[in-house]
Amino acid sequence: MNYFNYIRKYIVFIWVFSFCILARSGSYEDFFKAVQFDNVRVVQSLLQRGFDPNTVNPEGVPALMLAVREPSIKVAELLASWPQTRTEVRNASDESPLMLAALKGFLPLVKKLVDNDADVNKPGWTPLHYAATGGHVPIIEYLLDQSAYIDAESPNGTTPLMMAAMYGSPEAVKSLIQAGADLTLKNQLGMTALDFAIRGQRPNARELIETGLARLAERQKRMGSQILPVPVDQSSKR
Repeated sequence: MNYFNYIRKYIVFIWVFSFCILARSGSYEDFFKAVQFDNVRVVQSLLQRGFDPNTVNPEGVPALMLAVREPSIKVAELLASWPQTRTEVRNASDESPLMLAALKGFLPLVKKLVDNDADVNKPGWTPLHYAATGGHVPIIEYLLDQSAYIDAESPNGTTPLMMAAMYGSPEAVKSLIQAGADLTLKNQLGMTALDFAIRGQRPNARELIETGLARLAERQKRMGSQILPVPVDQSSKR
C-alpha cells in the first residue's frame, strides 16, 4: 500500500513539475512576443505574476535592451521603472539602455532609467555623448542636471561637444557651450570640436564654436590686462 502511495505521489510530482515547465515556456514566449510588439499589458501581467524582468531572449539580449532597441516604448518604460530590473546591462558594443534611449531622444524613458540607478557617468562612451550625437537638447540638459560630466572623454578622447559638432544639431552645440564645455580640448588624433565641425561640414556648429573661441580669447585677454606691474617706489632707490 505504501508503495502505491509513493508511486502516486511521484506521478503527481512529475505532473506538477512538467506543468510548471510548460507554463514557464509559454510565459517566456509570451513575454518576448509582448516586448517585441510593445504589448505593455501582457508584460505587466507577467511581471506581476513573478516573471523575471531580467530574462534574456535566445540571443542573450535582456528584455530592457530589446525594448529600447525595437523600440517598444511603453514596455521599455515599464521595465525601466520596475524595481527588480537591472538597468546597467550592456550590448556587444558596450552600450547601455540609457545610452540608446539618449541617442533616440526618449526623454521620459531616460528619466525612468536614471531614477532606477542607470549610470549617467558610465566609463568610456557615455549617455551624454549619445544625447549630443542625436542633438537632443532636453536630454543633454537633463543629464547635466543629473551631474553628467560635460567634458567626458571616450576611449579615444572624444567629448560630447565634438560629437554634437559633427553629428548633432546646432542647438546641441550651443547648449553644451553655454553649459561650459571646454572648446579647446583635443582627442587622441589632435582634433578639437572645431575640427569636428569642419570635417563634418557643419557650418552652423563651426560658427558657434568659432564665436565661443573668440569670446574665450577676449576674456583671457581682459584677465591678462588686469594683471598690472607693481609700481616701483623711486624714493626707495635714493
